[in-house]
Amino acid sequence: MQRNDSLDPEAALVLFSGGQDSATALAWALARYKRVETVGFDYGQRHSVELKQRPLVRAMIAELNSDWRDRLGQDVVIDLAGFGAIGETALTTEAEIGFAATGLPTTFVPARNLTFFSTAGALGYRRGLGRLVAGVCETDYSGYPDCRAETVEAMQRALALGLDADIAIDAPLMHLSKAATWDLAKSLGGEALIDVIVEHTHSCYRGVRAQRHDWGYGCGECPACELRARGWREFAGAETGA
Repeated sequence: MQRNDSLDPEAALVLFSGGQDSATALAWALARYKRVETVGFDYGQRHSVELKQRPLVRAMIAELNSDWRDRLGQDVVIDLAGFGAIGETALTTEAEIGFAATGLPTTFVPARNLTFFSTAGALGYRRGLGRLVAGVCETDYSGYPDCRAETVEAMQRALALGLDADIAIDAPLMHLSKAATWDLAKSLGGEALIDVIVEHTHSCYRGVRAQRHDWGYGCGECPACELRARGWREFAGAETGA
């Protein structure tokens, strides 16, 4: 069988949720690739407010740089509500956020990122995009096994084999702390990008946007908020020398 070499290695599809990490990953991709598209997933997530925020965040990031605006192309939101209904997790129901008997957070949606990568791979294949870019991280994260580098590497190999194409996954945040992620965002887009992330991205698992903190909006208590807040404190402290 002849391998499909029609995918453009200078074109990327960013898995873009509208949160801090995916916003940083989008800026990273726009700084590197000639053509960038985005994909989001509606899987019945409890924090569906991220789906409302993502088009605004996407547009604001594009306007930070004329090159970024020219490079940013199509956006697609894919309905995966049926997938989200498979398991009752604290990210898709009103179940309490905590830890299960397995030791994993109750917000863990089994195979969520695997499904995202597989679906994005199919879309990227159809769109001729040779790179998938995701804001997954195994350093400061909630303990999800599908965010680990080993998982992403295995998924890349599976996609390349299954599609018989040169498709690769970039995970620029994989080994960064949350503080380092804030720092990366600043290096990419300056204070303007930091402002977009603070004011408009959404990471809170409970979907709370009524409470404004120095690091953005959220309940301030769920694992996503705690990670984001701690990273912000470390980042801000380093900025001020505190």
